[in-house]
Amino acid sequence: MFDRSQLRKGTLEGCILQIIARAPSYGYAIAATLRQSGFADITEGTLYPLLLRLERKGLVAASYRASPAGPSRKYYALTPAGRQTLADFTAAWRETAAAVQQVLADGKEE
Repeated sequence: MFDRSQLRKGTLEGCILQIIARAPSYGYAIAATLRQSGFADITEGTLYPLLLRLERKGLVAASYRASPAGPSRKYYALTPAGRQTLADFTAAWRETAAAVQQVLADGKEE
């Protein structure tokens, strides 16, 4: 059986950056967007370490905002370095996806 976790591991950071690029967001909302997009089994145990890593790399900046329902939420916004990394990820993803699609199409049995 194919191990999807390795394939997904390299793409989650780029997907998280794209979600945050649309509008600053907080962890729970990012997880919900990922789940709605097909990452059904994403957990906070996976997401929050990724957000922390992105923050440490200087790709996102975090700030606390008041929440209408409970304690303040930690919102993440892209930094200029995060925007550049997202652009690089998007270009690399498109090239890789096109190459994989070409290989898969060439290998179809007729």
